[in-house]
Amino acid sequence: MSNTATSPSPGQSVWRAMFHDPGSLAFTRWVRIINFWIFVSCLSLALETVEPYATLHADWFHAIEVIAVSFFTMDYLSNLYFAQNRVKYFFSFWGLVDLISIIPTFLMILNLTALQGAKVFRLMRVVRVLRVLKMAKMAVQNLSMAVKSSNPIVTNLRIYFIALFSVMMISSTLMYFVEGGLYTAEAMAHGQAALDEHILANPLPQDAPPEASKYMPLDPVSGNPIPEDKRFYTSIPAAMWWCIVTLTTTGYGDMFPLSFWGRVIGGVTMLMGLVLFGILMNIVGKTIMVVLFGEHLDDAATASAGKASRDNVVHMMAELKLIDQAQAQHLRQLGAQEFKERVQRTVA
Repeated sequence: MSNTATSPSPGQSVWRAMFHDPGSLAFTRWVRIINFWIFVSCLSLALETVEPYATLHADWFHAIEVIAVSFFTMDYLSNLYFAQNRVKYFFSFWGLVDLISIIPTFLMILNLTALQGAKVFRLMRVVRVLRVLKMAKMAVQNLSMAVKSSNPIVTNLRIYFIALFSVMMISSTLMYFVEGGLYTAEAMAHGQAALDEHILANPLPQDAPPEASKYMPLDPVSGNPIPEDKRFYTSIPAAMWWCIVTLTTTGYGDMFPLSFWGRVIGGVTMLMGLVLFGILMNIVGKTIMVVLFGEHLDDAATASAGKASRDNVVHMMAELKLIDQAQAQHLRQLGAQEFKERVQRTVA
């Protein structure tokens, strides 16, 4: 009787494996489903800032958001249910990331009076993009699988592109909110209305230029004006172009932030670009060592993985006519150090 009460049913075992067993097929499939909806919802979030698509396809964007949040809610509640310490999970970093990925959408669906303002609505949009950190969470979970994988290079590349996509989405959205928020249609209309009221109470001099009656957005920190030809970040996709060239180079020069906080975001994005570039070079370097010299990717690599790497190198050299079949057979029988030295001499 007690065994029946404590032993989980087959359905519960599969459900638990989906969230707590990274080596199971159920876990892998669920991760792919969640990553897919994170990717789709982030692209939808970006396109919501582009007119006329935001108005013409508002129903589609709303449907995508509802479906995505349904999966994220299931993921959060399941992780909370199967957590060994639910209170600890609730207040943990990854638990808060899972919660933040769904809370803004529920608040917007409730359509509370406090969320009616344009600034608050834009803030909810920015907070929603943090769900991309769920991808980073799953990338961290996959780090342990990279050591066990027979091809850890592919796993490392997958983790790298998840990190790249996460940085690009967060940085672009922050730049759109901080810098682009100064000259949105709502901000310009509100600023122009306030300027008109000021001019009505304090008329301009007769010799004032025509542009004196036109509202000019200002950086709230430095007070510097942002001229019309320098208002670049009008949507998240526009900010993505800036983010890509900032992460991969020192900047293309056609887009640059003018506000104080915009420049802070730009500086952090440049530093993240250096970090990502270093990670990519590390992965490329390991790949070259494996392909050319048959070295293991880590000390814990298995003998079978090492043999597969050696066979791949020997096969490639034979295909390139660097060695004949007899030499290939001899290479396969050498020790690790002799094999590396012989390959280096042959390639040189």
